[in-house]
Amino acid sequence: MQSTSNLPSGKAPISGILKNLAKFALFLGLGVLLIWLALKDISEENRHLVIDSFKAANYWLVIPAFIIGFFSHFVRATRWKLIMHSLGYNPSTWNTFFAVMIGYLTNLAVPRLGEVARCGVLARYEKLPADKLVGTMIAERAVDLLCLGLLFVITILSQLGLVSDFLQDEILGPLKDKVMAMSALKLSLVFIGLLIFILIILFLLRKFSHSKTAIKLKELIRGVWDGILSITTMERKGMFVFQSLLIWFLYFAMMYVGFYTMGETSHLGVKAAMSLLAFGSIGMIVTPGGIGAYPLLIEKTLSIYKVAQVPAFAFGWIIWGAQTILILILGLLSFALLPIYNRKRVNSNSL
Repeated sequence: MQSTSNLPSGKAPISGILKNLAKFALFLGLGVLLIWLALKDISEENRHLVIDSFKAANYWLVIPAFIIGFFSHFVRATRWKLIMHSLGYNPSTWNTFFAVMIGYLTNLAVPRLGEVARCGVLARYEKLPADKLVGTMIAERAVDLLCLGLLFVITILSQLGLVSDFLQDEILGPLKDKVMAMSALKLSLVFIGLLIFILIILFLLRKFSHSKTAIKLKELIRGVWDGILSITTMERKGMFVFQSLLIWFLYFAMMYVGFYTMGETSHLGVKAAMSLLAFGSIGMIVTPGGIGAYPLLIEKTLSIYKVAQVPAFAFGWIIWGAQTILILILGLLSFALLPIYNRKRVNSNSL
């Protein structure tokens, strides 16, 4: 049985309750702030368009999209748990799910901090080494990157002229221009600076290899590396591949169902959903929670399929809003339920 000495006690003190309420209020406020920042610079005409489009949307189809989204997050949690099994850990499925959703919620405010947050949450409540959890998370993200790359390949090959031209004109071209705008001197300085930083770290590790700090740092790096390698030692590799593909299929299904929320997009099919999922995923990487970037890329991608700018603009914000609201709801519920669930676990284990 895992140690539970550091878990919240059966009767949480008032200060602990207030602390959880403060966390709840903080992330709720951050969610409201993110939505306000996303809409504050939009013209009055487009703002009314977004509001009108939300009012006109078929919310009977938003509900199944929410359900699909929930299952995609739940499968992500079970897949992460599958990786941890290869390290000999068996965390609670619900704790793993709560940690995943808190990570998504944190990512709305600070990109990539959510990955650290979810590892920290699970490490605290399941008494697992955080360094190895970080390693499993890195392995998981690497697989997601491969899945996204595979999606791009399928999307481009199935729509060669259509999507490849868009990719060149809207993404690769502008990116190339920005890179070319950087002088060779700046690029050289960045490379040299990075190289010097790595050499300094290696020198310090060798120089002070027997110090407590160096030993702890080596243990941290070793733990992270063990977590990364865990994906190669898992027994149920077939299930891992299946769950990885299922996650992305559910993302695709959520986008496809979303088409029917608006009349202007209801005629779009499988290929369009693949394109929107692929390019929209880039927007999720660029900014916190995809704010601004995701709706813009959705709007641009819809132009490939001759959807007018006005409904394309509205659809991008509807899809982004639905995904963000789902994360806010599930993330805030996870914050609230996490201590309650673990207090009950402690009480049941003590009987």
